[in-house]
Amino acid sequence: MSTDFINADWLNGEITMNTSLLLRISRFKPILVKNLNCWTAAITKKHQNVYVNTYPTVLVLPDGSSINIEYNEPRKIIVLPIDISKLSEEQQKIMISNRKPKTKIVLDEEQEDDFNEMKYIKMKKG
Repeated sequence: MSTDFINADWLNGEITMNTSLLLRISRFKPILVKNLNCWTAAITKKHQNVYVNTYPTVLVLPDGSSINIEYNEPRKIIVLPIDISKLSEEQQKIMISNRKPKTKIVLDEEQEDDFNEMKYIKMKKG
């Protein structure tokens, strides 16, 4: 590095710069260009937000109250879960039983009937 525009005084811990030389250099390149290409994203992060827009959403709190908020994903309603440890024992049992899978009702096989539709077709003809 040239010492024309930077004078380093290491004993005092000060670095002074010759501003007139820097101003002369800046006259030749007044515009800084940011060169972005396909490799830039691999080196740095993406500078665009994932969700630029916000969407009106209803947030339902565990106590049942609701608040209108702006959320970054398009959702109509968000329900926060209830903390079971703060409920009474009876309410805890009810909540746990509601979370268990429901038992399926098994239907008995249908009994075969001895309905003969030909009997009624003969009655209509005759």
